[in-house]
Amino acid sequence: MSEVTICPQCNEGNVFFDGSSLYTCPDCWFQFTEADQAAAIEAAIVRDANGHPIEDGSNLTVTQDIKLDGSKVIKRGSKAKNIRVLNEPVDGHELECTIDGVGRIYILAKYVKR
Repeated sequence: MSEVTICPQCNEGNVFFDGSSLYTCPDCWFQFTEADQAAAIEAAIVRDANGHPIEDGSNLTVTQDIKLDGSKVIKRGSKAKNIRVLNEPVDGHELECTIDGVGRIYILAKYVKR
């Protein structure tokens, strides 16, 4: 078995193997298998509207018109530049990016594509 070092529940690194098939986190006492760890890692990957993984620094395209506060609208086809994937989503938004004419904003990953 490969070395598992991070608890999928509390993200602490004090994980130990109990000798059978379970890993235990002494910080939160969560028990999990290696398959659970792999599933948690896969679920944490942020994907665009087409299911492609998004990486920091990417340049993507907005897939639909997005109305902002006031009268501003981000038009479909606008370029979202210098994408940053957020570790902790802000109000449910997984990405931070720059869009010409709007500036730096938070956006949902389902509204952008490669």
